[in-house]
Amino acid sequence: MFEPGRAGQIRRGVVSYTPQYPLWTDGATKRRWLWLPPGRSIDASRPDAWVFPVGTRLWKEFAFAGRPVETRFIERCADGQWRFATYLWDADGRDARLAPERGIGALPVAGAPGGRHAVPARGDCLACHGDAPVPVLGVTALQLSPDRDPLAAHAEPLRDGDVDLRGLAARGWLRGLPPGLLRQPPRIAADSPAERAAVGYLHGNCGHCHHRAGTQVPLPLTLAQSVVDPKGSAAAVRASTVDAPSRYALQGGAAGAPIVAPGQPVASVLSIRMQSRQPLVQMPPLGTLAPDPEGLALVHRWIVQLNEHHRKETSP
Repeated sequence: MFEPGRAGQIRRGVVSYTPQYPLWTDGATKRRWLWLPPGRSIDASRPDAWVFPVGTRLWKEFAFAGRPVETRFIERCADGQWRFATYLWDADGRDARLAPERGIGALPVAGAPGGRHAVPARGDCLACHGDAPVPVLGVTALQLSPDRDPLAAHAEPLRDGDVDLRGLAARGWLRGLPPGLLRQPPRIAADSPAERAAVGYLHGNCGHCHHRAGTQVPLPLTLAQSVVDPKGSAAAVRASTVDAPSRYALQGGAAGAPIVAPGQPVASVLSIRMQSRQPLVQMPPLGTLAPDPEGLALVHRWIVQLNEHHRKETSP
């Protein structure tokens, strides 16, 4: 990623990007980069499942209190498989060393919740990236859409040099993308700005496991969005969450509590599990030591609005 012997100087041909619905990682600040082999491009003919060429490399840097702590790296190998690695930065930020394959459960880090940061094991990387339709989660038509959501939780402004969907196309890095997605950039179909942001948050933080692509977890819950069928995927989110029974049992009750109870965040399993950090309860199950107050506030607002929308539909 960096020029040899020049820490901090990004190599020529490596581009930065910023997804509009970032993954929450205990408040870490992140920077991200992408590199494609010269002359190669991403096959975007399936807009919801891009095919990245062999040799694709991506990096994501995590920082707390202004200090880089780790950089995660993924690369598509010659056999088509993806390899994952994590590098830990020295205190002076001049060099990074390969982290143990088993990860580090509680790395001391100033500025992280409780002064600790969880470095994933290789198996943890596969648990999230391996269940997604495509292992690359942040370089997608929706995440890089120029029609960015102004209410997205932890929305990061585009940095100088960041590429978006149109920028990738202009570089010749996309082939087969339907032209309509450049003329009218993709966005989430929603009844309100708050719903768009809440559903976008769930897409970015949960959709890589909860989707309809055939490799998802067994729970019939859809939180991933489609740029091919935005209205259909929005309807699928509501159908699989609103008053949908969960296998989770609320304290003192039987299983079957609603994943989302319109108007009642405290009775919604989705909210309860997002807030918890008990190992067998919390969602997402990996990657965080603290719940996300901004994401929770968005989801709660959406749940309350669902009740208001329901009353309007049923009023005489």
